[in-house]
Amino acid sequence: MSITVTPTHPEFVAEIGGVDLGAPLKPADRDAIEAAINRYAVVIFHGQKLDDERQVAFARHFGPVEASAAKLRQRDIKHRLLADEIADISNLDSDGKVLEADARRRLDWLGNRLWHTDASFRRVPGALSMLYAHVIPDEGGDTEFADMRAAYDALPDRTKQELEGLVAEHSIWRSREQLGVVKYSAEELASLPPVPQRVVRTHPGSHRRTLYIASHASHILGRPVADGRLLLMDLIEHATQPRFTYAHAWKQGDLVIWDNRCTMHRARPFDTTKVRDLRRVTTRDVASTLEQAA
Repeated sequence: MSITVTPTHPEFVAEIGGVDLGAPLKPADRDAIEAAINRYAVVIFHGQKLDDERQVAFARHFGPVEASAAKLRQRDIKHRLLADEIADISNLDSDGKVLEADARRRLDWLGNRLWHTDASFRRVPGALSMLYAHVIPDEGGDTEFADMRAAYDALPDRTKQELEGLVAEHSIWRSREQLGVVKYSAEELASLPPVPQRVVRTHPGSHRRTLYIASHASHILGRPVADGRLLLMDLIEHATQPRFTYAHAWKQGDLVIWDNRCTMHRARPFDTTKVRDLRRVTTRDVASTLEQAA
């Protein structure tokens, strides 16, 4: 059976069928998937059967895999999932029980409800994220995506000129401080120091210009902090208009891949007394945005 690619949104997002991601991946299928990612930025596979090992093995076809940032900055706690490459996107504690409402990890993960792009807070940021659904609640818990290439295209020429050459400082602590619910130790803060990233970059897969912003973006270097933050807020508001966004309603067995270099995403609310167990693998980009083509 040959691979199929079916667009589900006028600008981005496609469903891919005709491939078992748990089996060895044929070179032609790998290339077709990569081409679809470059074109659509968000691709969806239904009905997959993946364990952690198979998910990581599949991800390695598309680049080096990042270690989970949560495990990097939370070395002193017991983690539910052992593989360093798997980020635990769940509401479960290390014993597999639903987290209490005031659990520190649950409060920390509330930052995922803000619009962001994975690992922009690393010098070499994230490229592709691959999130797989093991258990989902009966309702809620969607993931929303924003198309940052289309959002850039729709900006007035004057704004595009203003953004040329701007660099923002990104930090995971900036996104967390916006909610103000968790205090972090000096050791945690030092584990992921702030990094600079371009506000506008060229997406390497499609060669289209794209906004590169997120809740992790703190301020614009060389500008007063307040002015830079207002600009970033305006850009996020522009990029998350309904015409640029898509909401994915999860089904068990879904694997969704998104390109962090040209999208933002956020988690949506659900009944947190119900189990939601998703697991993410993220590949690493080739270099800092400052070292890539502008």
